[in-house]
Amino acid sequence: MTTNSAPTISIAGENALIIYFSDKACDETAALIHQAEQLIRTNLQGSFIDLIPSYASILVMFDMLALDHHQLRNKLRSLLTNLSLDSASRGEIIELPVYYSTESGPDLLAIASKAQLSIDEVIAIHQAQEYRVYAIGFAPGFAYLGEVDSRIAMSRLTTPRLKVPKGAVAIADRQTAVYPSESPGGWNIIGLCPIEMFSLKSKPSMPVNVGDRVKFKGISKQEFIALSGVLDNAQHGSMINE
Repeated sequence: MTTNSAPTISIAGENALIIYFSDKACDETAALIHQAEQLIRTNLQGSFIDLIPSYASILVMFDMLALDHHQLRNKLRSLLTNLSLDSASRGEIIELPVYYSTESGPDLLAIASKAQLSIDEVIAIHQAQEYRVYAIGFAPGFAYLGEVDSRIAMSRLTTPRLKVPKGAVAIADRQTAVYPSESPGGWNIIGLCPIEMFSLKSKPSMPVNVGDRVKFKGISKQEFIALSGVLDNAQHGSMINE
């Protein structure tokens, strides 16, 4: 089906336009952004320098020596006139393995207690959902995935951890994510993923893009280690709030 209204295009700088698809993030908006990004990359090569998709928009950076705002706006309007929510807009499905446990997920118990569920039920609920990649930000490869089942939604930690390990799978409100590298963070950690979420040595550099869909699959500790996952006890201990 086609969308009810065309995206709006506004000036975002001397060499940038921003395309707004909605005033809120949702699965439908993410699907449209994914399709629009692919259309622009395929059909307007040479008309832009960079595309930066976000929750409800795409920022288009362009070369002012090649064209101006008006020319690019016309090209974009023509290309995006008939965006369609069909199978082509649904993105790729990427499966990410996760070692769920109280060893790898220090906040599992707190989430289970708040939800009045068992730890196994929390893990099952997290795996059952199919998540849309709404945006990539905070750090290269940090994909914001939504939406988490309301039963296991959890507010950010009052005091962020100084060090969250690479590969930590975590929940904040109705979103979930995998930390692509060691960093500070205030999300609730429920497991570890051994897959590289960002690497300049890989082509592409990230396994997911905005608009893709992610499914998590539980694996054992032995499978996690076999997939090059690291359980550093010293590092894991540093996940405790300081």
